[in-house]
Amino acid sequence: MKKGIINKIALATLLLMLAVLALGASGVGAQQETVVGSDLGLKGKLGEAIAKAPVGTGKGQIDPDAPRGAFGIPGAPKINYLVAILWAIWVGWIFSTVGAFGGIMAGVGHMTVYGLGDWVKPFKNTAPQLNKLLTDSIRTSNQWLVGLSALLSTINYLKAKRLAWPLGIALGLGSIVGAVAIPALTGGKVSFSQYQGWFGLFVFVVGGVLLYETTPRGQASKKAAKEAAKAFEQSIKEKKEEAAQGITVTQWSLTNIKFSFFGVEFKFNPIWAFVGGVVIAAISAFLGVGGGFLYVPYLTSIVGLPMFVVAGTSAMAVLVSMMTSITTYITVAGAAMDWGMIGVELIGVFIGSMIGPRTQKYIPDIWLKRLFVVLAFYVGLGYFSKGFFGKAWVPM
Repeated sequence: MKKGIINKIALATLLLMLAVLALGASGVGAQQETVVGSDLGLKGKLGEAIAKAPVGTGKGQIDPDAPRGAFGIPGAPKINYLVAILWAIWVGWIFSTVGAFGGIMAGVGHMTVYGLGDWVKPFKNTAPQLNKLLTDSIRTSNQWLVGLSALLSTINYLKAKRLAWPLGIALGLGSIVGAVAIPALTGGKVSFSQYQGWFGLFVFVVGGVLLYETTPRGQASKKAAKEAAKAFEQSIKEKKEEAAQGITVTQWSLTNIKFSFFGVEFKFNPIWAFVGGVVIAAISAFLGVGGGFLYVPYLTSIVGLPMFVVAGTSAMAVLVSMMTSITTYITVAGAAMDWGMIGVELIGVFIGSMIGPRTQKYIPDIWLKRLFVVLAFYVGLGYFSKGFFGKAWVPM
């Protein structure tokens, strides 16, 4: 073959390659991904995100013709209301009994029991805006359950004089700052995998702190709390009037407040309590929980209160934080709510929250902590591994 012909063939091949590359770059011949293109009747930021999601029946896609599930989205998991109300009873009971773990258990329900987690996660690659918005929706849904439980628990424990209300107010005021800042700064910016991983890590760490408190060394530093708990438990056995020996404020000042519980005196600095409220509310708002799992170790380890007082005091601080955080997530971040699901769950939370304070006094203080530790390690390890490594290391 002559050299001239070879050159012509090479030139023609080169030109053909360049033409193919040019057409590819311009999108000619490329397969276009079809998006929903409509808000499907869903309002606000949720509707906007749905319109940009890809159409299809696979994971991370929206099928407009599928039956509507959670949040009114076609193809989303359908919420079983019987399961929802039973799980919410558990959420209300655990929070009103321990003063924590309500938001964490609510998160377990929404992510795992109802199946929302596995459905939301694939949108990270196909529709990032929808993934982050639904993550905010799950965070806010958790907080609705904790908010009602916190309200009922605050009332019940206040009546029984087992709520250190000056401490609860100081923590609550600080929580307003954190509960406004975090939803405003992180709304629409956190993917579901990130949320799930951090959720698990924080829970696991707190479980370790509480495990230490159940050891002889940890118990040795809680002399006042143990004395108060023992006196309270003895009064229950003897069927004495609880409120007569309940929380009584004995001293007020800007830097020092004292109160007694069953003859044992406790004190705290309201300024530091305010700071603690800011930090705890910021973390809990990010995780979409009430913060009780942080208030409990704060109140038991730093302030040194017995669990019989901790539950009510934690509930009061959580109540203020939840009201603030929920409002900010909905109005600023645009989190969508499934009001049918929330309504059913609130009924269950009401039932559980009325049972908790009436059963707590019959469970020894140390066993309440041990229950908390077991739940913290299991849930923490499961979500940490699932969020950051893609697979749960424990069944869930």
